[in-house]
Amino acid sequence: MKINEKCLPCLINQVIKVANITNCSNRDDLYHQVFEQLSKIDFNKSNPEIIGMIFELVKKHLNNEDPYQEIRQYYNNLFLQSYDDFDKKINSFKTAIKYAIIGNIIDFSPINNQEITKIDDWFDNIDNLSLTIDHVDKLINDIKKAKIILYLGDNCGEICLDKLLLKRIKQLNPSLKIYFGVRGKPVVNDSIESDAYEVGIDEYASIISNGDNSLGTILSRTSAQFNQIYQNCDFVIAKGQANFESLSEENKKIYFLLMVKCGVIAKYINVPEKSLVCYCK
Repeated sequence: MKINEKCLPCLINQVIKVANITNCSNRDDLYHQVFEQLSKIDFNKSNPEIIGMIFELVKKHLNNEDPYQEIRQYYNNLFLQSYDDFDKKINSFKTAIKYAIIGNIIDFSPINNQEITKIDDWFDNIDNLSLTIDHVDKLINDIKKAKIILYLGDNCGEICLDKLLLKRIKQLNPSLKIYFGVRGKPVVNDSIESDAYEVGIDEYASIISNGDNSLGTILSRTSAQFNQIYQNCDFVIAKGQANFESLSEENKKIYFLLMVKCGVIAKYINVPEKSLVCYCK
C-alpha cells in the first residue's frame, strides 16, 4: 500500500512521542530535520518504509539506537507473567488466533496507545469476540499440508501471544518447519531478535532477522537470507497493520492477523475499525 495522506499526522505525532519518552533536547532541530526529510518523501512508498526512515533519523539525533528498549522489555515481561494462564484458557485453534490478534493492541502510535489500558477487557471478553473476516478453517487446512511457513511478528509483548499460537500450529503439524521473522534493527516497539529469544519463540520456530529497519516487511530492503525463506515457504502468516501495509499487494499466499486500528486500513479491506481479522489475500 502506498502511504496515505491521513498517515502523516500520526507519523509526526510518533516523533513527538519518542521525543517525550526520551526527554529529547534540541527538539526544534529534530523537528526541522524530520520536516525536511518528509518534504522529500516518495508517496509511492509505503507508510512502514517511511516510518523506518524517519525513525533512523530520530535515533541518530537522540544518539540512542533503541529508544523503546525499556518499554519493550516491560511488555515482554508483563505478558510472560500471564503466559501460563493464557495457555490454560485456550480451548481451540480459533481462540489462539484471537489471543494473537488481541495482542496486536499493544501499539505505541499516538492514535492507538489508549487501547493498552483496556487490554484486560478484551481478554475477559474473548469468548464473545468474533472475527469480522474469518479464514481460520482455511488456515488450519494449509498448516496441515505445509512443510515450511514464515510467521512475521509485530510488536513487543504481543509476541508472547504469538508463541501461544505457534504452539498450536506445531500441534496441528509437528513436522512443520516454522521461521519467525523479526525486524533487523530497533524501530518503535517492534520485536527484534533479542525479544523473540527472551520470550522463548525458539521453542517452536527458528528466529530470523529480516535485516531491515522498517516497520513491517519491505521485501526490497530485507536480506537475501530472509528473502529466500520468504520465496521458498508454502505461505506466510503476517501480524499487524505494518505487515499488512507492506505486503498486501505481494503475489504470495499470506494470512494477515490484525486488529484494524485506523480508517485507512478499514476502508482498504472494507471492514469497520476495531475489527479482528484473519484474512488470506
